[in-house]
Amino acid sequence: MKSRSLNRRHPLAIFALLVLALVLTGGTYALVTKNNEAQAQATASSQDVEDGQKLFAANCATCHGMNAQGTATGPSLIGVGAASVDFQVGSGRMPMQMQGPQALRKPPQFDDQQIRQLSAYVASLAPGPAVPTEKELDYSKLSDEEIAEGGEIFRTNCAMCHNAAAAGGALTRGKFAPTLDGVSPKHIYEAMVTGPQNMPVFSDSNISPEQKTKVIAFLKTSEEQGSAGGAKLGSLGPVAEGLFIWTAGLGAVIGFTIWLTSRSH
Repeated sequence: MKSRSLNRRHPLAIFALLVLALVLTGGTYALVTKNNEAQAQATASSQDVEDGQKLFAANCATCHGMNAQGTATGPSLIGVGAASVDFQVGSGRMPMQMQGPQALRKPPQFDDQQIRQLSAYVASLAPGPAVPTEKELDYSKLSDEEIAEGGEIFRTNCAMCHNAAAAGGALTRGKFAPTLDGVSPKHIYEAMVTGPQNMPVFSDSNISPEQKTKVIAFLKTSEEQGSAGGAKLGSLGPVAEGLFIWTAGLGAVIGFTIWLTSRSH
């Protein structure tokens, strides 16, 4: 009887196990979160954060608020991560010259150090996507098959807006998907993980980091190879090609008509 009673579970045993499981789960999550934050800010010092806050207050707070909490004219930046700031500021889209359907690409207003400082400050507010590493951007060792896979991923997820040739395209209400010609690999990667403007966010669960690198490899390889068929005509397909043929053909007919008329006199 005594051995039986010892083998019986205490009524609180299940409760204790549940508490222990919750503690372990919470501790693991906290550890992973801290590791991600540490990795995101590996190259950012406390001085960068401080200097970035000063730059933010002087150049960004009017629209985004003194604490980046957002205003009626600008969204909150809490949780957007360093990658979003690096993309928007590094591509010259921010600060905006004027309000409009979307921010336009232009020469950046800040240098690399200032962009890093602004990114460090925003990243310090809350966890978010980090600036991609050199390893994530290195596509030099990819095979032709992997580059072709990147093309398939691009056509499946991106071509409906950016065009199959990555030449860009019109959207609604005056918005557009920009051309990807000349865009740096870092900005392409950052756009995928942050979803600027009307672009959706492609998290690692949608498109893995390795697949993102393959997409970049496809885009840059296509850019280096150029157009095998001659003039691209905006890479807009049969509409642009038909318009060119119609315009050139009509011009030729008019020119030939004028020539015949002048001969008759």
